[in-house]
Parts: sequence; structure tokens; C-alpha cells
Amino acid sequence: MKDNNCGYCVGGEPLAKFGIKICDLKVSQLILFKEQSKLGRCIIAYKDHVSEIVDISDEQRNLFFEDVAHAARAIHKVFKPDKLNYGAYGDTGCHLHMHLCPKYKGGDEWGGIFQMNPQKVYLTDDEYQDMIEKIKAAL
Repeated sequence: MKDNNCGYCVGGEPLAKFGIKICDLKVSQLILFKEQSKLGRCIIAYKDHVSEIVDISDEQRNLFFEDVAHAARAIHKVFKPDKLNYGAYGDTGCHLHMHLCPKYKGGDEWGGIFQMNPQKVYLTDDEYQDMIEKIKAAL
């Protein structure tokens, strides 16, 4: 099931407002978050437009978390964060997804409150592409 108003479902311009698709995983897609104040931040979005983790079967939930772990390993390998935070939000965008948010000691917000989109760090298309290639190679 897809929602034509959802960037995770339709991709294209709605997705491009905040992210760039890296690849498909088992039951989800891996997306590079454009705002990179936390270097390597990505999103894992479930393949179908469901709101809650309880809206999918146990098997699909397990595969979703396998995708999360697979992407997390790649982020650790490429960016070497001191901590990777996992956030599941979506009050207004009700599509099951999880933010994988690398944190670095002494860096932006280390030990502080998480800002969803601080709009501080945006990269060039070439820099995004370089990050995407490194993540794909680490998957």
C-alpha cells in the first residue's frame, strides 16, 4: 500500500525535500538525510505505508530491524561515530521509519537534546554522492 502524499512512498520531489534514496534493503529503503550536522545520518523507511510497528507481522518487523542493523553496521564502518542513536518519530508523517543518527564526542548536540532538523549542514551533490557510494560499499 502506498500514499501518494508521502515522500517515502512516491520518492521524487517529495523525498528530495529531505533525503536521497541510497538503496532498497530487505523490507525497506535506506535514505541519506540531506541535513548532515550529524555526519552519516540516514533513515530506514518501511516498504509499505503503515504507521506503526504493530501494523506489520512479526516476520516483517524482524526483517525491518535486520535492515536497521545492516544499515547501522555500514554507518559505523564508514563514519565511525562514538554513538549511533535510533529514533522512531512520525506524528505528522505516518509512515513507519527510523532515523539512524550518528553522534560524535565534542560534536553537535553531544550529550544534549536531539533536534530533528537543525538545518545547519547541507552538502554539495558530489559530497552526497560520495557518501552514498561509501555506504553502499559498506553494506
